[in-house]
Amino acid sequence: MTEQNKGVQYMKEGKLEEAAKFFTDEIEKNPSEPIGYINFGNLLLHMNDKERAERFYQKAIDLDPNAATAYYGLGNVYYEEENYKEAQEKFEKSIKLGLDEGDAYFMLGMTFQHQEQQKLALPYLQRASELSPDDESILFQYGLALAQTNQIDLAQQKFSTVLTINPKHSDAHYNMGVTYLYQEKVTEALDHFSEAIKIQPDHLLAANGKAKIEEMLNEQKKND
Repeated sequence: MTEQNKGVQYMKEGKLEEAAKFFTDEIEKNPSEPIGYINFGNLLLHMNDKERAERFYQKAIDLDPNAATAYYGLGNVYYEEENYKEAQEKFEKSIKLGLDEGDAYFMLGMTFQHQEQQKLALPYLQRASELSPDDESILFQYGLALAQTNQIDLAQQKFSTVLTINPKHSDAHYNMGVTYLYQEKVTEALDHFSEAIKIQPDHLLAANGKAKIEEMLNEQKKND
């Protein structure tokens, strides 16, 4: 295992001081190599020190203007700061430089989502789902983008896949319920709203949807 890999492993294990030591040593040994600065930037971002993380990513870019993961790191900094336009540009740059990974496309898609540009988000979330077909977060957000662009049947398929991966995903149950309402399948919608509440008792949207359906069904019984 290389020094860098040791540092990354320590970071994954939550041993942040050990990770910092390895990354610092690597920077001191190889001050002209960008990877040490990128890894230290990742650590700082993990610690929510966005200002210093930005400086380390920028240093990596100064050393190597084609360092795709440094641009990705900067994108994450700006995303965390809710500067979605700047984040978008950095994620686009990282992909252009060859970072063909699900997370990069996913984050780019999410920047468009936050800018209320769902149609622009779709192709990137689709690509992310192709690269990471078992990632429930990516599939769920792709489903939301499909629903927001009125592609209800396709959205339902994605929410169904999410529930296959994680049957306890309350938001996927809620959104499945919404798609069934669009299809006028009230019983199925009620089942999914009820399941969402069972999993997450404080799910207000599901509770509201369930209450409205029950009110409608009661009115129908009175009129029969």
